[in-house]
Amino acid sequence: MDVNVVLAEWSNLLIYSAMAVYAVAFIVYAFDLFGPAFTSDLSDGRETTEAGEAGSRRTRTRTVVAAGASSGGATTATLDGEVADGASATDGGDPSGSNKDSAGDNGDDDTTSTRPRDLRRWARVGTALTVLAGALHVASIVTRTLSVMRVPWSNMMEYALIATAMVVVGYLIFLAYRDVRYLGTFVTLTVLLVLGLCITVFYTPVAQVIPALDNYWIWIHVPIAILSTVILYLSAIIALVQLLRSRSESKPFTGLLRFVNRLPASKDLEKVSYRLAAVGFITWTFTLVAGAFWAEIAWGRYWGWDAKEIWTFVVWVVYAAYLHARATRGWTANRVAILNLVGIATVVFNFTVVNLYFNGLHAYSGV
Repeated sequence: MDVNVVLAEWSNLLIYSAMAVYAVAFIVYAFDLFGPAFTSDLSDGRETTEAGEAGSRRTRTRTVVAAGASSGGATTATLDGEVADGASATDGGDPSGSNKDSAGDNGDDDTTSTRPRDLRRWARVGTALTVLAGALHVASIVTRTLSVMRVPWSNMMEYALIATAMVVVGYLIFLAYRDVRYLGTFVTLTVLLVLGLCITVFYTPVAQVIPALDNYWIWIHVPIAILSTVILYLSAIIALVQLLRSRSESKPFTGLLRFVNRLPASKDLEKVSYRLAAVGFITWTFTLVAGAFWAEIAWGRYWGWDAKEIWTFVVWVVYAAYLHARATRGWTANRVAILNLVGIATVVFNFTVVNLYFNGLHAYSGV
């Protein structure tokens, strides 16, 4: 079947458009994460509140004293601003018990009332931009698929396009249940970098699927492999955040990493990371088994110690070790998290280095 060149060009244009929006979303998310609105410590808010209350008390004291003086000294005020001798603080004074010079009641200084409303404004903008970029991203995949009327995951470029789109969709779905916008910076940056590779290093012109892949297993094996990669990536990102949060719990960060002090507890992050890794291990196991059945149909054997087969098995072993360590006494949460990061490193190595530089029957990256 001929390639629809117009749709193929539209697909590339949509990729560039998605990258531009992802870049803006990353900047906005980063401003939310590292900017002053988010990185100021919770204690700053408490100090502001306490200062405002103290200013209000001092103002009320001055008002009561002034009122007492105007009425012939019939009123006295205590240190905390309460009125003695049964007199009212409003006699001869402002009914609100305050004046325009009060530090506590000055509209410019009342940061505590506007802070909760404005605190995550940039995060909301970043999320909206991520939704827009994700829509453009998915549209690029759809147009590429329609341009050649086949599955959109037959080479490295398409694999990466699908995987990054699933990362964004997974992040947005997760966001519907938990406020994980602190991951937005990491997600948008990763997707932006991978899309950059898609249009440079991984770029492959639209073409029909090669004969070795023209089998119904391409509808099963590859999508599950992509899903596994996405789940394991999300688990690794949360594991990295967990390590940072664990460190901040013993010694709070200052400066650029101050935002870590506000994240969920490390033990909660570890649970989420573990659950994702457990699901990813199951789907990766299915990937390994399905690949063996496909190999038997394509090449007449289930296992041939091909470089891709070996490294797919290495990934499986690393995550099996991770799950075993997680259930073994003596392994701390941080050490287990490091093993999780080793696992995602093997996944990346398997996808990039093995596909690009190792010879074998799986050398169908298209690059």
